[in-house]
Amino acid sequence: MADVRTYTLIYVVLLVLGTGKFVFFQFPEIFPEAAAIGGTIILAVIKVLLIAAYYQHLIEEPRSITYMMGIAVFMVFLLTIAAGYSIQ
Repeated sequence: MADVRTYTLIYVVLLVLGTGKFVFFQFPEIFPEAAAIGGTIILAVIKVLLIAAYYQHLIEEPRSITYMMGIAVFMVFLLTIAAGYSIQ
């Protein structure tokens, strides 16, 4: 099980990533809107992976559980894309 130092480090990284998402939209002369949206999506994916790996203890589970979770997330992504196309 992870110790307090690891949790604190991950928390600080999550705070920095959250601040990065804020900064993308506060400086439109540096980050155009498309780049800010893309950067925000990338930072959000990184945050989700960190939360799943450390706070939900997925990193300590057997690899089969990790693969099952990955496949489930991919299937939810596919369903979301399919729902988006069916609405149009």
